[in-house]
Amino acid sequence: MPIDAARAIAAEPRSAEITWDHKDIQLYHLGLGAGTPATDPHELRYTLESRLRVLPSFATVAGAGMGVVGGLSAPGIDIDLSAVLHGGQTITLHRPIPVRGRATSTSRVAAVYDKGKAAILVLRSEAADDDGPLWTSDAQIFVRGEGGFGGERGPSARVEQPEREPDKVVERAIREDQALLYRLSGDWNPLHADPEFAELAGFDRPILHGLCTYGMTLKAVVDTLLGGDVSRVRSYATRFAGVVFPGETLRIRMWAGENRVQASVTAVERDDAPVLADTLVDHT
Repeated sequence: MPIDAARAIAAEPRSAEITWDHKDIQLYHLGLGAGTPATDPHELRYTLESRLRVLPSFATVAGAGMGVVGGLSAPGIDIDLSAVLHGGQTITLHRPIPVRGRATSTSRVAAVYDKGKAAILVLRSEAADDDGPLWTSDAQIFVRGEGGFGGERGPSARVEQPEREPDKVVERAIREDQALLYRLSGDWNPLHADPEFAELAGFDRPILHGLCTYGMTLKAVVDTLLGGDVSRVRSYATRFAGVVFPGETLRIRMWAGENRVQASVTAVERDDAPVLADTLVDHT
């Protein structure tokens, strides 16, 4: 069997040194659409080095996403990457991410679930510097055709959408070149840039990175309901429910609760087709 769950989970974690500075942060924020309008003081906290704050979702690209790369190459994992989909993402912040940093990123396969026709790998990466833990990131990777090995099915609970109107609704336009800019933060998958490759994957044109939509949504929540204070975010989780294309518009609905914001994200031009679901931001 291409996935040996017991071997993968028992494997020694893989560690790598990662570094970043203000240029990495600014490039990531620009890839999410920050900087419009360019002179808006609220946007300058994402784009100007003298005012820079780090959006917590930067954890997913720090070190060019070494956590996911390390997990997919773990012992016991031998899969066709064309069968891999990013099913969900969770990050937990232990403290605010500094603008300049050097950390050790440790990655491992935290769980393997059997969904029948598919398997789900939970790839966990943890980053820590000399002052202690920074973040924990869990990527849920859906692998088609690798289920049926008799393993645990794992959690499948969905987050019920509130039965009331959202507290806030915002729309965010996706530039035609946004995937080309976002991929410079480390995700070089040609699915997001090469029309011929996208066609082979079943799409009529390249799609936007799911983690770009993930970051755009967190920025919208922070800017709209958290007063622009990135340090208030404690954790952020979502399930990728559908694709979005450059040139489209995201509609982000938000429901505010006690120390938690729930959101849903849809594509406006495709009759509110689901993009992100089960989306939760826990905060102070």
